[in-house]
Amino acid sequence: MSNILRRGRLEAAPDEEILRYTSSMEADRWIFSADVAVDLAHTVMLKEQGIISAEDCSKILGGLLKIREEGMEKLDFSYEDIHISLESRLIDMVGEDVGGRMHSGRSRNDEVATCIRLTLREELLGLLEEIFALRKTLVSLAEKHTETLMPGFTHLQHAQPTTLAHHLCAHEAALGRDFDRVQDAFSRVNLCPLGAAAFASTGFNLNRKRTQELLGFEGLLENSMDAVSNRDFLIECASVFSNLMINLSRMAEELVIWSSSEFNFIELDDTYASTSSIMPQKKNPDTAELMRGKTGVAVGALMSLLTICKGLPLSYNRDLQEATPNIWHSVETVRASVRVMEGMVRTMKIHADVLSAQSVTGFTTATELADTFVRETGIPFRTAHQIVGMLAKEGEKPTIEKINSVAEIVLGESLSSKGLTEKMVKEALNPVSNIKRRKIEGGPAPEEMQHYLGRRQTELELNEQEIATIKDSIDSAFEALLEVVDEYRKA
Repeated sequence: MSNILRRGRLEAAPDEEILRYTSSMEADRWIFSADVAVDLAHTVMLKEQGIISAEDCSKILGGLLKIREEGMEKLDFSYEDIHISLESRLIDMVGEDVGGRMHSGRSRNDEVATCIRLTLREELLGLLEEIFALRKTLVSLAEKHTETLMPGFTHLQHAQPTTLAHHLCAHEAALGRDFDRVQDAFSRVNLCPLGAAAFASTGFNLNRKRTQELLGFEGLLENSMDAVSNRDFLIECASVFSNLMINLSRMAEELVIWSSSEFNFIELDDTYASTSSIMPQKKNPDTAELMRGKTGVAVGALMSLLTICKGLPLSYNRDLQEATPNIWHSVETVRASVRVMEGMVRTMKIHADVLSAQSVTGFTTATELADTFVRETGIPFRTAHQIVGMLAKEGEKPTIEKINSVAEIVLGESLSSKGLTEKMVKEALNPVSNIKRRKIEGGPAPEEMQHYLGRRQTELELNEQEIATIKDSIDSAFEALLEVVDEYRKA
C-alpha cells in the first residue's frame, strides 16, 4: 500500500465511496496556504531545536516552497485530507528519509487546528475591513441627510417624524457592535495550538513559543488537550456571523420595502436589480431579497456547529472534520453580503421629496402634540395622551377649536384656558420643529446628529488604526518567517 498513513496499521484501502464520505480534501482548499505556512514554521523550529539537521531542513523547506508554487491541484486527492496529501507530495520530491522527518513532534490534530485558525484569522480581518467600509458609507450618507425628513416606524406603522440620517445611523450603530464582536472573536481565534500534538503534547523538545511567533499568533492555547479538541472559537465566530447577517437582513428588508411602489422611498441601482421574464415593467430588488435568504446560511452553520460539537468527549474526534465546511460557507456568505450591502447603499437613489411628504402621514406629530399639552398647560401626560388619542380617532387635522372641544369632555375645561395657543399647536404639528426639539443625546435633531456623526467618525478612525495594527503584526510575522525560511533553505 502506497498510502503513507495507512501502510503500517491498516491493510485494506477504503473504496471510492468511503473515500468520498471521509475525505475533507475539497473543504481543505481553504487551508492550503495555511498548511504550507504551518509546515514551514514547524520545520524551522525543528531545525532550531536540533531535532532535524540543517541539510534536511533546507531540503524540506525547498520542497514546501515548490508545493506552494505548484498549488493544491498538484496534490493527490485520493488521500483523506490535505495534510497527508501534502506530506506525501513532499516525500515524493525529497525522499522519505528527509520529508518523513517533517511531521516529527506533530499530529494532524494540532496541525489542522492551527491551519483553521490561521485561515479564519485572515477571513476575520477581511470582514473587519468590509464592515468598516459599510459603516463608513452609512456615516457619509447620513452626513448628507441630517435634515432630510422621513417617517419613523414602529410595527411598520408611521410613528414619529425623524431624519434619514438618524435612521441610517441606527443601522451603523448595530454594525459597530458587529465590528466589536468580530474583533473580540479574533482575539480568541488568534491563539496557537501547534505543539499540542495528538492531545498529550510530545516527547520532542519543541519550542511552541517559536512557532507561535513565526505564525504571528498573539498567544498559545496552553493545555494540549484543549488545544486540539476545542472548536468553541468556530461556534463563537458562527454566532457573530449570524448576528451580523440578521442585521444585514433587516437592512435588506427595508430596501425591499422602501423600493416598492407603495413606499417609493428609494430606487436601487440597476446593478442590484433584475426584471421579470414576462412582465417587462418590473424592477425587482432581487439582490436584497437574496441577502434575506442567505441569512439562513449563517444561522444554519451555527446550528450545525452547535450540533456537531455537542456531547463530544475529550479530546479529538473525527466529527470535528464536519465543522470546518460550515464555517467556511458561512464566512464566505457573510463577507459577500457585507460587500454587496455597501454597494447597494452607496449607489441607491434617495427620493427625499417622498420621504419628506410621508414624514407627517398618519399623524406622526401626535406625540409632540401631547408633549406640548403637558409642557404648556401642566396637565398629566396620560391625560394629554387621551385627548390626542381622541383627536386621532376623528381622523382630521387637529385645530385649537377641536382640541378645546375634546379637552372639555375629558377635563371639563379647555386647554386654551390653561395657556395653549394656536401658535403652539402649529409648531407641535410641524415635523421640522418636532425634529429640532429632539436634541438630547442620540436624538434626530440636526444639531445633535452633527455631534453624533463627529463621534462616529472618531470611532471609525480608531477602528481603521486597529485594523492596520493587526495587519502589520501578521504581515511582519510572515515576512520574518519567509526570511528565516530563505536563510535556512540556502544554508
